[in-house]
Amino acid sequence: MKIGFIGLGNVGGKLSGSLLRNGIDLTVRDLNDALVQNFVNLGAKAGTSPAQMMRDCDAVITCLPSPAASAAVMEGPDGLLEAVGPGKIWMEMSTTDEAEAKRLGAKVIAKGGAAVDCPVSGGCHRAATGNISIFAGCDRATFERILPLLTTMGRRVLHTGDLGSASILKVMTNYLATANLLTCCEAMVTMKAAGLDLGTTFEAIKISSGTSFVHETESQVILNGSRDISFTMDLVKKDIGLFQTIADRNNVPLEISPLMIEIFADGIKRYGDRAQSDDII
Repeated sequence: MKIGFIGLGNVGGKLSGSLLRNGIDLTVRDLNDALVQNFVNLGAKAGTSPAQMMRDCDAVITCLPSPAASAAVMEGPDGLLEAVGPGKIWMEMSTTDEAEAKRLGAKVIAKGGAAVDCPVSGGCHRAATGNISIFAGCDRATFERILPLLTTMGRRVLHTGDLGSASILKVMTNYLATANLLTCCEAMVTMKAAGLDLGTTFEAIKISSGTSFVHETESQVILNGSRDISFTMDLVKKDIGLFQTIADRNNVPLEISPLMIEIFADGIKRYGDRAQSDDII
């Protein structure tokens, strides 16, 4: 398959790197020309427009920071939708609103193409090694067609059901991860104030019922002082907001989610929207 990849940021750059390492015929595009050139130097081709990429490729992947960015790539001038036709596949790997994934996907399907929302979970370090988890929402036939491609980027791939289902599950898992991060931060600060060694505290949590993937990865980053997990506060706030939107649409009253949104709004006010999420400590 010839694959196009739009969005070479923290996650997209690593996913597309896995494709290139596995010998995939890859065309890339990003607003940052330097990122594109890096991939061209490694053997990828540079896409001139989303429409051109869809014409020349069997499938085009988008991995972008917001639903608005995906909509612009799909529906803007020389957008992907201009070149969609039978046999073409749009793969949305962004963390996005399920309603927007369905809306854009319906336009792809109406033109004879196939649409998949296939966001990833596990962090940039796992994306870099091809060990990330991938959710895929689409019909079964399309899933079987793209599964070999997905397994070049991730080790665990789950077919979640219809288009949009993967995006719902993705923002739910990000909500849970953020809740874990906030409780880890409060636990560490409290233990330090109580006079406990933070290295010992880390190990105690790790071997206890209080451990989690977030603790075992992000608490280490906090303790070593870097706080850099390549995930910024604005993205966290966006993802929690998407989860809150799902709850609102389904008339589910939540207590913790609004508080988390408020905490990260305060963090952004203090440190800026591009501050690392672990700076919330």
